[in-house]
Amino acid sequence: MLIDTHCHLDFDRFDPDRDEVVARAAAHGVSRIIVPAINLDNCLTVLRLAERYEGVYAAIGIHPNSSAEWQDSWLEQLREYAGHEKVVAIGEIGLDYYWNRSPKPVQHQAFTAQLNLAHELDLPVIIHNRESDADVVRLLQESPLAGQARPGVLHSFSSRWEIAQQVLMMGFYLGFTGPLTFKQADELRRIAGQAPLDRLLVETDAPFLAPQQKRGQRNEPAYVAYVAERLAALHGLDAAAMAQQTSANAMRLFELPDA
Repeated sequence: MLIDTHCHLDFDRFDPDRDEVVARAAAHGVSRIIVPAINLDNCLTVLRLAERYEGVYAAIGIHPNSSAEWQDSWLEQLREYAGHEKVVAIGEIGLDYYWNRSPKPVQHQAFTAQLNLAHELDLPVIIHNRESDADVVRLLQESPLAGQARPGVLHSFSSRWEIAQQVLMMGFYLGFTGPLTFKQADELRRIAGQAPLDRLLVETDAPFLAPQQKRGQRNEPAYVAYVAERLAALHGLDAAAMAQQTSANAMRLFELPDA
């Protein structure tokens, strides 16, 4: 069994064959897919997908690149969406200084408000961090989630080992995606190989970040197996053992029901 803990199954690149994508994932042993929202409008879209497919679950939240018009009043709507039985996290939330589509102070406000909401609702968070290491770590340290039993995951982790150590100390998990398999990703593999087995998650971030074996193609949940295989090799395990480990981690963090 594998669990793809981050897939944008709602994106229009899946419109022509979404049913086939989900069926292909199941055929490759992917029993669960978590679909994170990126703005208030598509929270409903991911909830409808979770209702449509038995093995699909949702996270609801405002991505930093969608936070420019942030209003604290949005929290009430997010709180309502979070009451859906298939919502397992608040996300995708965080900071993004690469695209800089929202002023940093507004990103901080939105991120902090949603961290507090997650704590209020006893839900983990799915964190986006792009070129914003120091502020992400600081805001997490200041949040009520730090030190909790299941605070969340640093999605598609690509930062330094020092950052990994800091977030691991706070109880967070690390999610790894297709770049782990890229030819020049030796440093990322070194970090993944040092991370504790009980804090590892595998993701696709589909339709983006296809693994080396599928470079240039649309990524999809079935391809999470390539990430798990590479992670297994880094830890001296076989692929089945790593699939079992990362799935157990995902079940624990997101409190997913048994199959």
